[in-house]
Amino acid sequence: MAQIRGTANYHLGNQPQFGGSSRDGPSDSSPLDTVRDYTSKIEDVLDTWSEPIKPYLPALGRALIVVTFLEDALRILTQWSDQLLYLHDYRHFPTGLNHIFLMINIVAMITGSTLVIIRKYSDYAVAGLMGVVVVQAFGYGLIFDLNFFLRNLSVIGGLLMVLSDSWVRKTKAFAGLPSLDEKDRKMYFQLAGRVLLIFLFIGFVWSGEWSLWRIITSVVGLIACVMVVVGFKAKFSATLLVLILSVFNVLVNNFWTLHEHHPHKDFAKYDFFQILSIVGGLLLLVNSGPGQFSIDEKKKVY
Repeated sequence: MAQIRGTANYHLGNQPQFGGSSRDGPSDSSPLDTVRDYTSKIEDVLDTWSEPIKPYLPALGRALIVVTFLEDALRILTQWSDQLLYLHDYRHFPTGLNHIFLMINIVAMITGSTLVIIRKYSDYAVAGLMGVVVVQAFGYGLIFDLNFFLRNLSVIGGLLMVLSDSWVRKTKAFAGLPSLDEKDRKMYFQLAGRVLLIFLFIGFVWSGEWSLWRIITSVVGLIACVMVVVGFKAKFSATLLVLILSVFNVLVNNFWTLHEHHPHKDFAKYDFFQILSIVGGLLLLVNSGPGQFSIDEKKKVY
């Protein structure tokens, strides 16, 4: 979030096996059905392996989503003087206004993150954290930074998944009193959330130096991103993205290996926690599924 440039340092329920119905012979199977068969088998294996951690996926996802905000609040507190100096000297904030700007951000990030974790007033918490993303983009002059913009779209996608998850829980709690408006909101926010989640990977593809492993990772990741967006085997593809991003994060953003005063340490740390937040959003997608606006759900109907 509040990453200062230069001066101051920022789910697998078994899916129905859709491939080739019992009425169709093998010769009638389409390429899509073949892919669905293979991915369903992989999902069954992953479902078995992940059984012990399934009950904890929602909590883990929510915690990871807000970890970048908590880290950012801690960063501001521990680098208070540098943050003030940057806002005053480089962003031309009047004395006093820079203090208020930082304090509002700290309170909003800590309060919003805590409410998301404990599942209280999620609507207000998510709105506050989204506000922080927008305010910091303008306050730190990063609104036109493409990489920052794409990463924060993904973070917002994760926050939308939090909203969707909270509405799912409300619906279960009041199952006898279904609300069409709330159901509609949940569907639309699930769609928007999963679409925004993939923007981080788009930023990853277009940044950094090209190499064989990067090309392979980019191709596989982009295919998984398309599957997430259209909702085709979304849980499988989201799991694949979680694995890719987690490995990438540990190998590339390993800030703990850098010297305390290394010029790229804060950037690597910032990137590390932002990717953790997006992984959290993907875990909520793995846990709850892609929602009604998806190929997976439409296949269940037809």
